[in-house]
Amino acid sequence: MTEVSAIHWQTRLEPLAPMQWSDLLAEFADGNFYQTHAYGSVSWGRASLTHLVVCDADGVRAIAQVRQIRFGRWFGVAYVRWGPCVQRRSEPWHACAFREALRSLACEFVHRRRWVLRVIPNLFQEDEQASTALQVLQQLGFQKDASAIPYRTIRVDLESPLEEVRKRLDGKWRNQLNAATRNGLEITEGNESSLFGRFVGLYDEMMSRKRFETSVDVREFLRIQEHLAPPEKMRVALAGQSGQLHAGVVTTAVGDTGIYLLGATGQEGLKSKASYLLQWRMIEYLKSVGCRFYDLGGINPEANPGVYHFKSGMGGLEVHQLGRFELGASEARRRLLHWAERWQRALHSWRQNILR
Repeated sequence: MTEVSAIHWQTRLEPLAPMQWSDLLAEFADGNFYQTHAYGSVSWGRASLTHLVVCDADGVRAIAQVRQIRFGRWFGVAYVRWGPCVQRRSEPWHACAFREALRSLACEFVHRRRWVLRVIPNLFQEDEQASTALQVLQQLGFQKDASAIPYRTIRVDLESPLEEVRKRLDGKWRNQLNAATRNGLEITEGNESSLFGRFVGLYDEMMSRKRFETSVDVREFLRIQEHLAPPEKMRVALAGQSGQLHAGVVTTAVGDTGIYLLGATGQEGLKSKASYLLQWRMIEYLKSVGCRFYDLGGINPEANPGVYHFKSGMGGLEVHQLGRFELGASEARRRLLHWAERWQRALHSWRQNILR
């Protein structure tokens, strides 16, 4: 790893306009949906966002969108989800930029403001950069938050030719795909809000049929879609027949990894196997726009074995995110943050029960 002292860094931390940030994010292969301005603005509120930009003599080397959450007047947490981004397109992952980005964030939020800095790097334990990233985090004093369950998913390699990607499909999965192809389904794809609106209708129908609770707010995703820059728009694909929707999927292709965000299947789609055809169409699309991987959006074999079985048939490898890391001016500050969050969750749950 290049000596940190050999590089002259320049950093700035300030809120950036949506287009400014989108242009920067587009330069990074490890850019992702959760680092988009639209995601942060809609999910957290634009006033809570600020942006770190780290440069060396050759230009921008690292960026991070930061959510700022205050607990009272003197305390808070700075949260970076799936960042900082440090791998420029067509270049290697930059360990020194990763270190400098974290160091700069720590200087502002931990040492100056006395807040807690919380980071979820966009890296998986199986990545070759993982050991270096863990070493950097440890050297800077970050601690892994054992209370946070790391994101677990299946990642499909898209760098091989499509013929090889198809051969890696499980035999039964491939048979279902062939059957869906023969069913004469009509596929509509695009990024228009109207198309997303049709997906929302199908999603509502599915949720009404299944009658289970979820933390996913599909209408929030629709609002995010309306705010995303054109190159960042989510891809919506719908399958139907004779004017009736059978299934729909929503993916994102920010950075070099596509992510499966949302899916819905209607009653007819269970018979026509439309979801198999749509997932294959998403693989074709993501590969066509240069994605190296397709992240299937999380798995939980114990709680949701049916979805796990479907995703595990797509020829990918199971991977585990590095986890959530925290740095505070003291251990007491970290404990205070966790206590405040537990109190907020309890208050929210109490209010929800009252409303019922």
